[in-house]
Amino acid sequence: MNFEELWKKYVNRETITYLVAGVLTTVINFISYYWLCNILHIENLIANAIAWVIAVAFAYIVNARWVFLEKFESWKKEVENICKFTGARILTFVIEEIGMFVLVDVLHGPNMIMKAFVAVLVVILNYVFSKLFIFTKNK
Repeated sequence: MNFEELWKKYVNRETITYLVAGVLTTVINFISYYWLCNILHIENLIANAIAWVIAVAFAYIVNARWVFLEKFESWKKEVENICKFTGARILTFVIEEIGMFVLVDVLHGPNMIMKAFVAVLVVILNYVFSKLFIFTKNK
């Protein structure tokens, strides 16, 4: 397959909007983390956890409504999706916390660079979980 065929096969509205939503979510996460950790001097993992909560709340709304075009069906379905979304994000949060602990607290890497490094893996895993297990109505 050449580049054009690959582009047409894998790049569509959903992919583009997910990338934009991911960038916005990551910016919110990074700004929150930076402010909490470097300005307020909250401990690394606690600051990361608070930033994660803020980013996940934003990410759910953006992913559900804009990326995967979920329409409100019922409160039961909405709560189910929120629980699945949060559950998947908790798994990637644990991965992120372990990465931040090892890279920042143990190896003493620069916190913002290490957070960016870990974020790449987290974004990929979050997309896979969202696409395959959470927002499945439009498949």
